[in-house]
Amino acid sequence: MTVSHSFNSLGDTQARILILGSMPSVQSLAMRQYYAHPRNAFWPIMAALFNEGQPLAYLQGQYMLQEKGVAIWDVLKSCMRKGSLDAAIDKRTMKMNDFNMFFAEHSSVTHIFFNGGTAEHLYKKYIWPTLAAQHQSLVYTRLPSTSPAYAAMRYQEKLAAWRVLQAVLNQSYYQDI
Repeated sequence: MTVSHSFNSLGDTQARILILGSMPSVQSLAMRQYYAHPRNAFWPIMAALFNEGQPLAYLQGQYMLQEKGVAIWDVLKSCMRKGSLDAAIDKRTMKMNDFNMFFAEHSSVTHIFFNGGTAEHLYKKYIWPTLAAQHQSLVYTRLPSTSPAYAAMRYQEKLAAWRVLQAVLNQSYYQDI
């Protein structure tokens, strides 16, 4: 096993939504792209939500999410893991990302969406106790994992659950007017 390091956050400091994964897959790490596995539903879901279902090239997807006010990051800064499964993460080697610093730089974030249960579990166990009080009052929601390893839901069911992002962004838009 080798040490895997997550990416810097994707998005800008004006983001209102933060989507959190646990740790990028082996393929994502090799390609230096979030959610790069061709069967991961993340980018197809983002295309369905925000690009009228038209496929997105990675850079196009980055810019689109930034424009919408969405940031992406991972709970883990680094860990050792054999393969890509969250279950294979060696818990003794986990290092967490610095969320107090992130929120200090991204003060517009109001909603955090977990891309699956592992991201939520790690955040609540290791990050939550270290957060400043104002960051504990953010809205937190677990969404079904977009990973191909999570086969308990079909794509259409995942898409339906992820539509909450549109509702939050629309709500934020109308609050600014």
